[in-house]
Amino acid sequence: MSSFVDEAQLNVRGGDGGAGCVSMRREAHVPKGGPDGGDGGNGGDIWLVADRNVSSLLAFRDHPHRRATNGVHGQGKKKHGHGGDDLIVKVPEGTVVYDQDGRVLADLVNAGDRWLAASGGRGGRGNTRFLSNKRRAPTFAEQGEVGEQRWLNLELKLMADVALVGFPNVGKSTLISRISAAKPKIADYPFTTLEPNLGVVRMDEGDEMVVADIPGLIEGASEGRGLGHQFLRHVERARALCLLIDLAPTAPHSPEEQERILLAELENYRPELLYRPRVVLGSRSDLSEDEIPTDIITFSAVTGDGINRAVGAMATAVRQARSEEPEPEPFVVYRPQPVGLTVERGDDASFIVSGRAAERAVALSDLTNLEALAYVQERLKSLGVDKALAKAGAKEGDVVHIGKLSFEYAED
Repeated sequence: MSSFVDEAQLNVRGGDGGAGCVSMRREAHVPKGGPDGGDGGNGGDIWLVADRNVSSLLAFRDHPHRRATNGVHGQGKKKHGHGGDDLIVKVPEGTVVYDQDGRVLADLVNAGDRWLAASGGRGGRGNTRFLSNKRRAPTFAEQGEVGEQRWLNLELKLMADVALVGFPNVGKSTLISRISAAKPKIADYPFTTLEPNLGVVRMDEGDEMVVADIPGLIEGASEGRGLGHQFLRHVERARALCLLIDLAPTAPHSPEEQERILLAELENYRPELLYRPRVVLGSRSDLSEDEIPTDIITFSAVTGDGINRAVGAMATAVRQARSEEPEPEPFVVYRPQPVGLTVERGDDASFIVSGRAAERAVALSDLTNLEALAYVQERLKSLGVDKALAKAGAKEGDVVHIGKLSFEYAED
């Protein structure tokens, strides 16, 4: 059985864009065929998608890296490169995404909710895109953009599938330890469990369900006795309820009386809890001496007898609860790209120009090409980079950084 993980780190990297191609048409009897270099394909994006059949963040504990595929480079004869495939990363419902500074970026509550975690880089334009009346045979193209990369913190605010409800020392912790990898504290005194224990249990067909071991309830719990409110609040979000009845002769009440008290406490706390799918299990069947009511599914966590029947009954209740849930409208969260450009002063007194259009203008294949340099100067001027630098106080000889390009500022 797999263990439960509710916190994890995730490293995402979008695919790199493919490079544009520098190519000239070369065919017999076609002099001066002109440029025919194709564009590079865009890199794939990475999406986080809430999935109902994923119950924990276990998949990211030992393998935190996810990367989308790169775009293919452009080719001659105006052949554009294929775009990289988007990568869908499935996370449990209720996953909250934080950045490294602790800011909430997304809250994926319902199945189908999705969030763009990392954008793929744009593909570079081939030399065909730079054809103009002044530039009849451009000999340069764009490089592809690098995909976005960052670390994210994932936190699961779980809605359990099944909540185990019963009196203290009825065997809830023992049961969850037998059907999952959870290792709760088990002892023969009341209130051994003081906080819910969660176990991931694999059902048929590869699905999983999360079982919550709720601390023992006593009569009057709905009125606050025995920290009843603190314990009962963990039952509120469970999809299905499992009443655990003690069949041993040492039980304080008969099986029928235990069930009546538990249902009464649930009704007093929140009446709607009684309308949720539920199953009644009888523990310690190996110690039972009296006749057992027919509506109770018996098992022994010590001998293992009836464990499969108990898990099957819980799985049936969970599937019923999931099928009855209304289908919420899934939403998609895009992160808008900033527009325009900004000029900032670096620690070394240089100027840093940021902005996708400006950075893309200098991302050419060969900046030693005079024709390419002329294009860069024209493009930066049309974007207003020279005016922005002058406004920021740049002087003759100051170093300016735009993407990977560095140069000395000249007022002309």
